[in-house]
Order: sequence, then C-alpha cells, then structure tokens
Amino acid sequence: MITRRNLGLAALGLSLPAATAARPAAAQSAASYPDRPVSLVVPWAAGGSTDAVARILAARLSQDTGRSFVVDNRAGANGTIGFASVARARPDGYTLLVGTISTYAMAPHLYQLPYDNDRAFTGVGLIAAQPMIMVVPKNSPVRSLAEFVERAKRPDSGLTYANSGTGSSTHLATELFLQAAGIRLNDVGYRSGAQAVQGTMQGEVSMVIQAASGLLPLIQSGELRPLAISSRGRSSVAPEIPTFREQGYPEYEAVEHIAILAPAGTPEPIIQRINELARAAMTAPDTRERLAALAVTPETQRPEEWAAYNAAENAKWRDVIRSRDIKVQ
Repeated sequence: MITRRNLGLAALGLSLPAATAARPAAAQSAASYPDRPVSLVVPWAAGGSTDAVARILAARLSQDTGRSFVVDNRAGANGTIGFASVARARPDGYTLLVGTISTYAMAPHLYQLPYDNDRAFTGVGLIAAQPMIMVVPKNSPVRSLAEFVERAKRPDSGLTYANSGTGSSTHLATELFLQAAGIRLNDVGYRSGAQAVQGTMQGEVSMVIQAASGLLPLIQSGELRPLAISSRGRSSVAPEIPTFREQGYPEYEAVEHIAILAPAGTPEPIIQRINELARAAMTAPDTRERLAALAVTPETQRPEEWAAYNAAENAKWRDVIRSRDIKVQ
C-alpha cells in the first residue's frame, strides 16, 4: 500500500525497510558508545570555572567508559568560536559542547552569530549549576537587601555596581535584579571579574553580583558582606545566605547553568547514552566533592527536558536585554 509516509521516504530516496533499519543500527552504535576518543569543546580559555567543571566531567567519563574524553578549549568572540566549531562538526557524538547560559541563552540576543542557535545544536541536558551572590564592601552601612533597595530609591543615593563585561552573565543578572527592584544604578566598568570584586572590596563601588566561586572565600574572611544568593532555593554552597526570592523577589533566579550540547542531527540513542553517562558522572560522590570546592553543584536533566528549559531561558534573557536596552559594542 502506498501511504504518505512511504511517499515521503521515497522523496528522500529511502525505502521503508532501509529507513526502519537505521533505528536498530543507531541503537547498536549507542550500545558501544564511545569506541574512540571524545572531544569536549569548551568555548572559553583554560582556567575558568566552566573549564574546571568540564575537566572534572572528562576525567570521570574517561574512568567510567575506559575511553578518552578530552577537553578542547576554543576561546574567542565571547564563546561563539567554540560554538561555531561544534555547529560544523559531524553529528556522531564524538564532538560535544560544554556551554553556559551566557552562550546558549544570552549571546543569541547580543551578537550576530555565525550559526543558527535554534537549529545548530541538540541539547543533551544540564550537568551543573553555580549560583551568583550579591555582595557589598565590609564597611558598607547596608546590612540587608531591603535596605540596599530603599537607599537606591533615594534621589541622591549615589549607589553604583561593578560591571566586569557588558552582556556577561553577571552583568545581566545584575540588570535582572535592578529591573525587579525598580531601581537604576550607574555601573563602573572593570576588565575582569576579579578586578570587579577587588574594586568592591576597596569601596570603589557599592555592590557586585558575581559567581559564588570567586566570592565565598572573601565572604568567609569578612572582606565582603553577602546580601542575597541568586538560586531558586538556598544553596548548599552557602546555606546561610538568603535568596532574592525569600527577600521579596519571588521571580528572581540567575544561575550559571552548565549544559552539554551536540551538533544537530546526532542520533537520539547516542544523545540518550551521553546523557546517561554524564548524569552518572556528575552525581558520583567524588565528583560532587570536587565540584563543591568550586562552589558548583550537580544539576542534571534528561534530553527531553532541554527544549522547554532552553526556550524559557532564552525568552527571559532576551526580555532583559531588550527592556534594559543592553548593547554590546
């Protein structure tokens, strides 16, 4: 019998038996995956937190599978060079991408990209998360988030914030808070996150929102005073710090989520196999311990959950970028 499906397959030059035969072949390939080294492309230079997480993951995957998982740093153009290289890669599961919200959810709304962000990749799923913390100098008269907002609403407040890069995840997390609080502060630009934190410690600015990994030692030593943490609930990396949500901003969340992506067209059984391996690797006790030292927690997700999550993150950050009129020169 000639059916619409048969006609569609014929138009693609495939017979029904050939098309159905591809499924067990893909499943068989997934069962033996990986049978050669796998490249984990990190679109940032070595030494950063995303690179560190990728190396912890690669080491555990190599141990679990007996095959090499190798981190390949391809930095440049705010992460888009690494993304572009994976978009061009063969969709066989042997070239994977370790991305963050700054690259898969923010960059598409800030830059002209050399790839179609909506069509070039398949999401394997989230693997980890790092919250951000809002801090003020230790000598600041501000003792709480509510007090900071109250002062910021005064016409002569003079409050400022440290900005270590227009369009960065920390910059947009700050703008998301300012929008939620209904306040505007002048920003003071710094060349790096470390310099922004240093400037805050020295009282050059009134506050900074940065990744927890760079702030926790300074909070513990008393050099900086935390006002809020950006996770949905209190974080295990700093359970004593209240969230923005519990202090009157129920919609606020700005977490540096790390995800694995693959080139579009990678067979679904391979995607599922990678996801299973990554979830097992990230939730292993020794992995959790190593991640905790970076103020990172495992946060895994199944492939079928990726599309809705990614769409929601893109919509959220697109709206912040547009409403706050953020442009990258």
